[in-house]
Amino acid sequence: MPRMRSRHPGATGYADRADAGQVLAGHLHGLDLVDPVVFGLARGGVPVAAEVARELGAALRVCVARKIGAPGQPELALGAVTAHGPPSYDHALVRSFGLDEQDLAGACERERAEAARREDLYRGAPVALEGRDAVLVDDGLATGATARAALRMLAESGPRHLVLAVPVGSPESVKALRGEADVVVCVLQPVRFAAVGQWYRDFAATGDAEINALLGELGEAG
Repeated sequence: MPRMRSRHPGATGYADRADAGQVLAGHLHGLDLVDPVVFGLARGGVPVAAEVARELGAALRVCVARKIGAPGQPELALGAVTAHGPPSYDHALVRSFGLDEQDLAGACERERAEAARREDLYRGAPVALEGRDAVLVDDGLATGATARAALRMLAESGPRHLVLAVPVGSPESVKALRGEADVVVCVLQPVRFAAVGQWYRDFAATGDAEINALLGELGEAG
């Protein structure tokens, strides 16, 4: 398959998640990935990951991590959790709300249960990562909380290298996550970053039917 030529997004960002995935894929070829498996962070990261997997000829899988939101501000992630393993918290942010991990235990378990439910919904064939490179893809990094939790879960499977790849992200979050992966690729790191959605002209929600269709197409590759 001919390699996609590396290109950059327009000044206003990406047309949609598929466009972002195509641009991102072009920035990964220089990594010389070994038998990669591409993981899309559910939900919005999956259409981006599908384009990366398609270009790399790699298997597509779904990784689920859930935000642990701040009281009264559910979109502000104090941490995140996957179906397995301990939660990951921004301890300074948690303390700024006058809370500790015990105060968030109930919310953590609710989100863990939802992560497990979604993991079952999206489950593909088992895939071994030993000796292979794992590439975690999301549609962007705001706080980076869910990406951090997902990276830690994938690291436990012992991949050869662990790569985080995103089309756009907060410079602070990109810097903070460099210690969680062997390689971090972020195409856009705008100084005036407010939200991931501002860098997409079409940022419609990704549904379960779309995710399962992409898994049906690309889940058996590699």
